[in-house]
Amino acid sequence: MHTRRMALTAEMVALVHQTIDDPGPRPGVTYQSDDDYDTMVENLLRTHPKGEDAWLFAFGSLIWKPECAYLEERCGTAYGWHRSFCFRILSHRGTPECPGLMMSLDRGGQCKGMLFRLSGATLREQLNKICRREITIKPVNTVARWITVISDGIPFQAVAFVMNRKSQAYVGKLEPEHIAQTLARACGHWGSGAEYLFNTVSRLEERGIHDRYLWRLQQLVAERIGKE
Repeated sequence: MHTRRMALTAEMVALVHQTIDDPGPRPGVTYQSDDDYDTMVENLLRTHPKGEDAWLFAFGSLIWKPECAYLEERCGTAYGWHRSFCFRILSHRGTPECPGLMMSLDRGGQCKGMLFRLSGATLREQLNKICRREITIKPVNTVARWITVISDGIPFQAVAFVMNRKSQAYVGKLEPEHIAQTLARACGHWGSGAEYLFNTVSRLEERGIHDRYLWRLQQLVAERIGKE
């Protein structure tokens, strides 16, 4: 399969990287409890046939760092949702001094990504683990819910993490140049925004998925790093 040559390279990403210690819990922030995560998972499982396998829709870092065991993967399209760097972050891939931007599924358009089939035998444990990674604070920035994803003309119900537009971190639709400037600078203890973008675009391309929005962003981030 022919892979397009990205303007953003691993060497450029390395220029943005900083070694930043995990700052730990932020003052004034309320974090999810064990009971909260149990409730999230229970709400997801309530409408799912007991013991049956389930699908997870990955559109960003879950593609290249799923942190869960899956039995099968296939490409799929979520209609009514699109990728967007639409919420501001002060940790993980940013800091309070240099906030970053994170991608979520926002309403409207369509999104091509990956479907991962999770075993029904360990589904509760897998969902708990994924929810703990994707959702950390209260009120939530992203919501775990079932959405419809089409793959080879077949509709699948899949768990996805979508944007909570009521979150204070939600910034809506930003200009690509503004996003690129942020991603070219922001870095936290998980790594940089440039690394997050680079890994997502490259893994999508490897699977034959070309996202014009992300492709444009990686070009702009490469230009910004080159100038700085």
